[in-house]
Amino acid sequence: MSWLSYIASILEIPLLLYVATLDVATRMIRNDVCLLLALLGIAGQLASPMQLAESLIAATILFLLLFALYQRGGIGGGDVKLLVALAIGLPPTGLIQLLAVTSLAGGVLALVHLVMRVLPHPRLAPVGSSLARRVYAIERWRHMRHAPLPYGVAIACGGIWTILSRGF
Repeated sequence: MSWLSYIASILEIPLLLYVATLDVATRMIRNDVCLLLALLGIAGQLASPMQLAESLIAATILFLLLFALYQRGGIGGGDVKLLVALAIGLPPTGLIQLLAVTSLAGGVLALVHLVMRVLPHPRLAPVGSSLARRVYAIERWRHMRHAPLPYGVAIACGGIWTILSRGF
């Protein structure tokens, strides 16, 4: 792993944590963060132009597949942007790992939201409540209104896992 790839990987992790936090808070994934992740992915692969070309081809194919899902309402636009941005910086085997771990993390996320259906509805969290209590109260409120899952959290988990498993 080149030093540029190492630095890019280190910078991607806090960005993915930011994306996950922002997705829980607002259910939005910012364009500038996705662009920065894509640029870091390209920078991390500059030492290997052939691998960069393979990654760009794989990311293009992934975009076309995810865009078809987006058109049918199966996935959010921010999730498409985030997955493709991460795919740009990964070799094809890394992309498969990203998709597998993201799917598993998404399953856990969906299970948590299913469990929330049977939990009691909390009152509004009073001032000074813990962060966990405030997040639970807001997520339960969103869940009752059929808000979408914050799937950016699952994508961020898959991205961080894939980055860390590539090794430093």
